[in-house]
Amino acid sequence: MKEITSLPELERLIAGVPKAYLLVFKKGTGVSDCAYSSLMEAAKQTNQKDVYFVDAPKYPEVHQHYRVTSAPSLLVFEKGQLKDIVKGCLDTQYYKQLFENAVYAQKAQQSNQQKSVTVYSTPSCPWCNTLKSFLRKNGIVFTDIDVSRDPEAARQMVAATGQQGVPQANIGGDWVVGFDQQKIKRLLNIQTS
Repeated sequence: MKEITSLPELERLIAGVPKAYLLVFKKGTGVSDCAYSSLMEAAKQTNQKDVYFVDAPKYPEVHQHYRVTSAPSLLVFEKGQLKDIVKGCLDTQYYKQLFENAVYAQKAQQSNQQKSVTVYSTPSCPWCNTLKSFLRKNGIVFTDIDVSRDPEAARQMVAATGQQGVPQANIGGDWVVGFDQQKIKRLLNIQTS
């Protein structure tokens, strides 16, 4: 992880990069130090290179430019454009999944043969992790939406299926509630070995 000291430096580093991440934090505060440690460990474990951090009180122009009002906040960029903000301190596993999903999404752009797959999950749901592991093991690219952090996505999911529980997956327009391995294999044409 590299420290950012100015807005032009950040813009230069993230220009054209498929995915980049910036942690806006206040060094020396418990929750910020927690986010920094978890993010650093996740970046190390996944070999994620485009991860940066800025100490908000020392270099305020960066967070002011992106209108970030709370620290810690992880800014997610796609090709230099701000796409998402994840607030607070999350565990290393959450950040690892964020990085890994970015890799899978990039592979999806390179291959148009697979149906679109969106997984609706929460970080504390064991069956959600089982579903995502199954998809990864079979080389299936997917988008993961954490419905505990995205109330609008949760509302849309419930409106579509009538079910509140997770995991749920939308595979090419077909909904799968729970980890229904046989239905998932059929919809994605996964051969049993």
